[in-house]
Amino acid sequence: MTERIDATNATEHMADAESTAESAKAEVRGVEETRPEYVDFTVDDFPGGLPACLEAILMVADQPQTATELARILALDRNTVEGALQALHDDYEGDESRGIRPRGFELRRTARGWQFASRAAFESVVSSFVTDGQTARLSQAALEALAIVAYRQPVTRAQVAAIRGVNSDGVIRSLTVRGLIKEDGVDPESRAALLVTSESFLDQMGLKSLDELPSLAPFLPSVAEMTQSKSGDTDVIS
Repeated sequence: MTERIDATNATEHMADAESTAESAKAEVRGVEETRPEYVDFTVDDFPGGLPACLEAILMVADQPQTATELARILALDRNTVEGALQALHDDYEGDESRGIRPRGFELRRTARGWQFASRAAFESVVSSFVTDGQTARLSQAALEALAIVAYRQPVTRAQVAAIRGVNSDGVIRSLTVRGLIKEDGVDPESRAALLVTSESFLDQMGLKSLDELPSLAPFLPSVAEMTQSKSGDTDVIS
């Protein structure tokens, strides 16, 4: 009788092991099927591996990123990416008992995904920097970004960056803090925040409405042209 029970248990364990193996294979197949065609790398190709890749992406992302989306981009399973994100979060928290200092920023998990943010404890420091920045003149980069928003609004951060050819998150934050631009709705396709000029922009420019802006729009690509350009670039890469 005991031998029969042992044999039954062994059979059940083997079945469980086979089921787990099949689930793992299915997950790998799922990752491969959703892997973007233009992704021809693995995270191990880069110094720092997966954690460094996640940091690089989140540093330039203009909105929170979910573990699912990051996993698709990096062609990895979601649990692996989720674990790496949590490990980064814990690392930034620091551990003074082990001589690891906490950072002035954190990897924050929100309802929309993961994103970098300044720690609330440093609010006074950040406020001091922002207040000082409001009294300074706009940089050339900020003027470029402001012109793009003014003439092509509503636009996303990614579209501003596409026209300028460089990441524009920093200047967008500066313009937002100064009250010259603001977020107004989201793009229906990308779900990214849409940027428009504010009433303060009109006041500081001495304008009654955007219709009084000098005619510069013909020299800027339209949103449709930017979208087509991005699609064309993707086709070339793939």
